[in-house]
Amino acid sequence: MNSEEFRRHGHDVIDWIADYLDNAERYPVMSRSKPGEIKALIPDSAPEIGEPMDTILEDFRRDILPGVTHWNHPRFFAYFPANNSAPSILGEMLSAGLGVNSMLWQTSPAATELEEKVMDWLGEMIGLPDGFHGVIQDTASTATMGALVCAREKATAFAVNAAGPAGLAGAGPLRIYASREAHSSVLKGAKIAGFGAENVVLVGIDENRAMDPADLEAKITTDLADGLIPCCVVATVGTTGCTAIDPLAAIGPVAKKHGLWFHVDAALAGSAAILPEMRWILDGVEQADSLVFNPHKWLLTNFDCSAYFVRDPEHLERTMSIHPEYLKTGRDREVNNYMDWGIPLGRRFRALKLWFVLRSYGAVRLREIIAGHIAFAREFAGWIDSAPDWERLAPVPVNTVCFRWKPAGMDEATLNTANAKLVDRVNADGTIYLTHTRLDDVFTIRLAVGQRATEREHVVTAWETLQKIAGEI
Repeated sequence: MNSEEFRRHGHDVIDWIADYLDNAERYPVMSRSKPGEIKALIPDSAPEIGEPMDTILEDFRRDILPGVTHWNHPRFFAYFPANNSAPSILGEMLSAGLGVNSMLWQTSPAATELEEKVMDWLGEMIGLPDGFHGVIQDTASTATMGALVCAREKATAFAVNAAGPAGLAGAGPLRIYASREAHSSVLKGAKIAGFGAENVVLVGIDENRAMDPADLEAKITTDLADGLIPCCVVATVGTTGCTAIDPLAAIGPVAKKHGLWFHVDAALAGSAAILPEMRWILDGVEQADSLVFNPHKWLLTNFDCSAYFVRDPEHLERTMSIHPEYLKTGRDREVNNYMDWGIPLGRRFRALKLWFVLRSYGAVRLREIIAGHIAFAREFAGWIDSAPDWERLAPVPVNTVCFRWKPAGMDEATLNTANAKLVDRVNADGTIYLTHTRLDDVFTIRLAVGQRATEREHVVTAWETLQKIAGEI
């Protein structure tokens, strides 16, 4: 493809994206494709001869687009959002065009130094106290695994890094503590980092489904008596199931008392702390060793872009760094080489799209958008509370409402079945997209408000759709 063809097709693609961002509502939110349907449309072998871009783009529209679930649809209320925006897309395009690998400062000084600055901006926006240092990771799962590895090496004086499991010879297993509402990445990270799934200790929760610090203390005390080694506590600010907020101010002293690494997973909800009235969700964060939240969830930045902050970057670097001769430069002692701050060696220029978003929207507009989403969720919760055949199942501290349809006279088993059927029918309808969880074995419908284009009218449509289809069932 020559430059003229690139310009022509580039304009076509930008026009299509702009139209899509304006008109995503014309699509069913969840793809209606059946398993294997898209794959059957794609030839079994790659073409021997290159094909015209016009043909490829037409095939995209005809064959691929029907298999897309539209995460940027204003009536996407499932999971948590994975947002984008026009400024972020433009920054992503420039990053792709530059093709930068920002593993070392020297491989692109602008990528490293812009990342340093935008991470400082983010820390200030959410009210992080002085002393935290930031780096962009791909996802919160990766950041949490990095925190677990840092915790492991702190607890063993870097013996596991040096000798593997033999570094624990004669000592009991290392233990990780997290609420039973914590994200699955804690368990996955524990398995990959060598702790073992059996050494993830699930701490009890209170009436708001937040971690119970007294139970945390009790479980640590029991483990110490049994010869086990408490290593790390992971607190969650905005659990995936119901956005419960673990009490950081009460958990921190327990972690400090027993010498545990204290990691805060604020993947979704951390963005809400850009609102002064929501800063309370991070009360006590000054006691943490590390924190992660995702601009790619609620700050209109294309996936992937996860903000990871640490108190002690030297410990992080010592845990992660490998310095073969071919990666050494004459500037290493003067600069940050972000390859030493995480798991991958190669790193995309993610800071560019985040910089575009923060500058284009500004903090004021971002606060307005997030405040609007929180208000919409709370209004929806009010509708649930006022309806006789519906029941809210958890508090709504941020943007997610957990509820169920509860017609009179149904036992619990029948209610679970009826609500599962309701979610399936709603999603098949295509007007909105919802997902579920289980809270104390109760089938629970989740509605998470967080898409860039979502307005009150879309939340109203969600409530009307749920009532209509429940009535049909």
